[in-house]
Amino acid sequence: MEEKDTNPKDSVGVAKAPMSVLSAPVLLEEGLVMMGGARKYGRHNFRGVGVKASVYYDAFMRHVMAWWEGEDLDPESGLHHLAHARASLGVIRDAEIRGNWGDDRPPKTDFNWVGEANILAEEVIEKYPESKEPYTQLKVKLEKVADEDDGYELGGPCDVSPEVHD
Repeated sequence: MEEKDTNPKDSVGVAKAPMSVLSAPVLLEEGLVMMGGARKYGRHNFRGVGVKASVYYDAFMRHVMAWWEGEDLDPESGLHHLAHARASLGVIRDAEIRGNWGDDRPPKTDFNWVGEANILAEEVIEKYPESKEPYTQLKVKLEKVADEDDGYELGGPCDVSPEVHD
C-alpha cells in the first residue's frame, strides 16, 4: 500500500475547532459531575428553565476555594472540586450561548481595576524585591517528616550543630 504525503482531509480538518487539545480525563470528571446533577435535578434542566449567573458563580467559587484550602474532593459527591468548578462554568457558558440565563451580575465596573491592581502589585514587588519563600502544604508536610526523622527543618536553619548530631 502506497503512503500519501498528506491525507486530503488533513487540510480541512486542521482548520476546524480542535477536540484533540482537550484532556480526556478532565472531561470525563466533568461529565461525572454533570451526571450527578442530571440524576439529582434532571438532565439538561438548566437548558429548560435557564439559570441565574450568581447561583453557578457562587458554586464555582465555593468549589475553587475548598480546593485552594486543601480539600480536593467534594464531600457530597466524592468527585474533585475542580471538576465541579468546571461544570459550574460550563452551565453558565451554555446558558450564555443559548441566551437562557439571568444576568444578575452586579453593575459593570467601568474602570480598568485589574490593570490598576496590577500596577499596585508591581509597587509592592518593588518595595519588597526579595520575596520570602511561601508556606505551602507540601513544605509543611516535608518539614514535619524531617522534624520526625532527625530534628532538622527542611530548607531552614538547623538548631543542632553537626558536631553534636550524628
